Amino acid sequence: MATLARILATNSGIDVGYEHKAKLVTPLAPLTLPAAVLKWYGVHENSRPIPDAVTEMARQQFTAAAVEAQGMGFVVLHRCGEAFYFLIVCTWRNSNELCQTVLYKDHDAATEFALFPRDAAHKPTLCVWELVPVWHEQQAWTGFLTLARDEAAAQQWLQDCFAGASG
Repeated sequence: MATLARILATNSGIDVGYEHKAKLVTPLAPLTLPAAVLKWYGVHENSRPIPDAVTEMARQQFTAAAVEAQGMGFVVLHRCGEAFYFLIVCTWRNSNELCQTVLYKDHDAATEFALFPRDAAHKPTLCVWELVPVWHEQQAWTGFLTLARDEAAAQQWLQDCFAGASG
């Protein structure tokens, strides 16, 4: 327990002034691309929804740039604060593995999302709010894997979305 106490006192990974608040997960219309079908989730504070223009900019990113998304998956567009957004693109590959591309938009003047730098060996992955739609999608994909994996099962998977409170 001495180690735990020392970590809490010196390096818990939590900023001293951090105040945790719940956010909302809102499903939007899926995005259909030539090589992918992606469910779409917005994550935001109740009092700060994602502006339609930012959602449209994020959706345009898939037609304007080569985002390596193939197959079936989902997108999480997360509003973090006033004008910072993560655009997390996930697809199911190798039968049961989740592959991910992370993009970001850092301020209102940014005209597109850019690839988020992840050079460290110990990389950031997902926050507590983003894990809620990810967990739901894990459950939905597992359900799809146990079905016939035909078009009817794929339609059932596509319609199975989460909406509600996160964290």
